[in-house]
Amino acid sequence: MISTLALVLIGLVAVLHLYFLVLEMFLWTKPFGRKTFRLTPEMAEATKTLAANQGLYNGFLAAGLIWSLLAEHGAFELRVFFLTCVLIAGLYGAATVGKKILYIQALPAAIALVLIHLPHY
Repeated sequence: MISTLALVLIGLVAVLHLYFLVLEMFLWTKPFGRKTFRLTPEMAEATKTLAANQGLYNGFLAAGLIWSLLAEHGAFELRVFFLTCVLIAGLYGAATVGKKILYIQALPAAIALVLIHLPHY
């Protein structure tokens, strides 16, 4: 049986990725989005299509995590797959963009992965 803490953390990771979707797809060129990502208006405008694409991928990660919380069959495998995707994306982002991503994205996914495996030992 999976712990309540693990389920809550998976939900939190999903909500974070929905937030990333909104930031990258809809707020990228707005003052809040520019401030969040430290972008000039020119840079935000020049990169808005790339950011929207990235936001869409974050939405897919959130959808997969939500699916894993609602699934009756294969939930464990779905959780492992989507949390691993988030973890890898977070590690890559930390290595290529900034260390802050390690704590915001990768660490919660890693903790959730550990928590969902605990009942299996």
